[in-house]
Amino acid sequence: MPLPSSNFSMSLSFAGALAAIFFFGQAASQTANEVAEDETLIPFALPQSGPFTPAEIEIDNDKAISDWFRSAHANAASESFSHWDDDGEVRPACATCHSGEGFRDFHGLDGTEAGVVNGPIDVGGVVDCGTCHNAGLAEIAEVTFPSGLVHPVTGVEASCLTCHQGRAAGQTVERATTDMALDEPNSDLSFINPHYATAAATWLGGYGRAGFQYEDRTYSGRFFHARPVASCNSCHEPHTLEVAFEPCLTCHEANSPQDIRIARQSYDGSGDTSVGIRSDIMSNAGTLLGMIEDYSRDVVGAPVIYDGTRYPYFFADANGDGVIDMVDGAPVAYKSWTPRSLRTAFNWKLVTADPGNYAHNPQYTLELLYDSIDDLSAPLGVDMEELDLLR
Repeated sequence: MPLPSSNFSMSLSFAGALAAIFFFGQAASQTANEVAEDETLIPFALPQSGPFTPAEIEIDNDKAISDWFRSAHANAASESFSHWDDDGEVRPACATCHSGEGFRDFHGLDGTEAGVVNGPIDVGGVVDCGTCHNAGLAEIAEVTFPSGLVHPVTGVEASCLTCHQGRAAGQTVERATTDMALDEPNSDLSFINPHYATAAATWLGGYGRAGFQYEDRTYSGRFFHARPVASCNSCHEPHTLEVAFEPCLTCHEANSPQDIRIARQSYDGSGDTSVGIRSDIMSNAGTLLGMIEDYSRDVVGAPVIYDGTRYPYFFADANGDGVIDMVDGAPVAYKSWTPRSLRTAFNWKLVTADPGNYAHNPQYTLELLYDSIDDLSAPLGVDMEELDLLR
């Protein structure tokens, strides 16, 4: 007797289910065996035992990290980052640029109030990845310079201009010397340090008013180089910080950036135009420092000695023997500044604090040097025409 059609269908369905279970069971067993045999699928948390070398470990951005690690920005042992080790924390006034944590705090990238370092900022920090690779940089629209200038910025430019602007400007000197006799020493005055690596201050020139600018003179503004060399990163490799010289050769015939000359005239009175413009700048800087020393000795009657290895760099030499005065084993800071010597020394230090001044803004640099030399020439009785300098 034939089975009812419904019972027959149920039998077929049951048989099909058994077949499917058998088939997928076989497939699952085969896949499990393949996984066990395939070493590439071993979880990262369970690596093979060594020995192995670091070079065998693949790391994203390995080249950029290696370049940065070897750069000055990552040198935690340098004075730039270790100065506060004995204090246990970085001073808020310094932390903005001497610690990635401080930079993010100052700009509010860590969620705190922008424009101030809330601290405390731990020692041991450097210019880390998060200083430049931070999505919050896109929200920073402007940076304020020591002169009071508020300059617009875009992206990572905010990092460069925040930390390479210096900490004082010509206006700082002007305020400190207001209503003082120009050539009379005043014990209330002390050296005003523009700070270090002031590339951004140099770059903005007279527009940024970093130097002490004389009222009757005009000054070159921001240095606009021919494109595409128009920003910090277009010259400096952002991780190694090294200058990419090859693009310079498109327009300049030179063996190094220091050999590039931007003018056919001599600014230092030597008449030698076969050398880079850096040579003229360094020569005039040397002339200015010599005149500051002559002025201090011959006009003020209080000799000064410059020592670039220790702060505040200018020291007393009361007996003029060429040796820094010492008291209780410590050098005596120079305290016989006049408004004239202070402003010329400030300009000299600003210029020499930027070793790349010949590339960042050579015109502004030469103008500050010339005007400062001219300022000292009158009380020293120096004939500017005989020096044969050009502004």
